[in-house]
Formats: sequence, C-alpha cells, structure tokens
Amino acid sequence: FVLFVFGAAMFALLLLLLLSFTTLATLVPPPSAPLQPCRQCCDDLELLEGSGFQPPPVPEVRTYINMTILKGDRGDRGDRGTPGKRGPEGPAGSPGPAGTKGSKGPAGPPGDSCKLQHSAFSVGRRKSLHSLEAYQALVFDTVFVNLEQQFDMFKGRFACRLPGVYFFNLNIHTWNFKETYLHIMKNDEEQTIVYAQPSDRSIMQSQSVMLQLEQGDEVWIRLYKRERENAVYGDDVDVYITFNGYLIKAASE
Repeated sequence: FVLFVFGAAMFALLLLLLLSFTTLATLVPPPSAPLQPCRQCCDDLELLEGSGFQPPPVPEVRTYINMTILKGDRGDRGDRGTPGKRGPEGPAGSPGPAGTKGSKGPAGPPGDSCKLQHSAFSVGRRKSLHSLEAYQALVFDTVFVNLEQQFDMFKGRFACRLPGVYFFNLNIHTWNFKETYLHIMKNDEEQTIVYAQPSDRSIMQSQSVMLQLEQGDEVWIRLYKRERENAVYGDDVDVYITFNGYLIKAASE
C-alpha cells in the first residue's frame, strides 16, 4: 500500500512539471521568430488614412437640460435700458380731418406806399466842336431835364444810380466838307457810332440804343481824334446837338 501511495505521488508530480513546461514554451517565442512591435488601439485608423477608407462617423452627443425642472420663481423687473437709435422714417399717413377754424390774428403794421422809380435827362449843346489830337468827351451847355442831377454837366456823363434798362438818343448836325465821327460810350467801351461822310451839304444825324446798366455805370459821347478831321456843327441861335436818356425798367421791378 505504501508503495502504491508513493508511486501515485510521483506520477502527480511528474504531470505537474509537464504542464508547467508546456505553458512556458507557449509564452516564450522561439529565438528564430521576429519580435512584434507594440501597437495602440488607434494604429489601424492611421494605416487606413492613405487607403481612402472613411471610418464611420462618430455620433454627436448633445447635453439636454430640462429647464422646467430648474426654473425658479420670477425675479424683480430690471432697470430701463438706454433708448436705441432712431429708425427710418415711415411713409406719410393719410390726412386727418380738417380742424376747426382759428381766431383772427392781429392786424400787421402798415406797409410802405408804392414808389415809382424814375431816371431821365435831356441836354443840348449850342457850340460847335472840332476834333483834337486825342479823344474828347462831348460836353453840353443846355439842360432840358436832369432828374436828381444824375447827368454831370461838367464831365458830360450820365451816372447810373438805379440799375435797369435805359434808352439813349443822340442828335447832331454835320459840318460841310468835314467828316462826323462819334461814339455812344458805356464806361470805356464803344456801344454805337454816329457817322457821316464829308459832303457839300450839312445834315442832321441821329442814333439810338438801349443799354442794361448797373449802379455806377457811365454813358457819354466821345468825339474821334484828329486822325480823321471831323466836327459837329452848332451856333448860338439854335440847339442842333441833343443827348437824351431815361429809365425803361428798373432791375428791382
């Protein structure tokens, strides 16, 4: 019996050693097998990037909080905020009903009486005039009309005080066998000419013109210089030379 027990124990010990050796041989690779590198769980994804494989989309996870559970009591009303910018103007509304007639206002102050503006002159010359080496103004010695002394008898010039449209007229008597050559001037600019060729007969010549004048403009008659022998005739008995002008329409009207 003792031998049988000893034999069974030795058999069990031998079987245990055999199992231990088999397990160790399985865990330890043989020397000829290549070593495998360590790998991570995401290495397969990196290898699939160049192959065109698209991994399945990861589902989006959104957190939802039920506010009805967390809602508390209503708080106090806050302070009024600052007003915003004014918005665009809206379309005009329809007209409302007519209101009641108001009371009559007080009478205004009396207005100025209507004043008509006038400007006119008419002058003449009795003496004859011959040309000189330079231009010369035709000066007059007889006054028929000269409202507010606007025509300067010493200079032979009409000075405009009321801007507007004026009419002017010049009448002269030519001299036998002499040329007659004059200009109606506005400031220093020639406007119209009065001309007659030399002749054995003396005649009356006339010229008229309408001019737009501003305040300070001057209108006068200029006799041409001696480069052309010219003259106007006159005597002490009759008035052959006249110069007239008057306002037609004031600029303020």
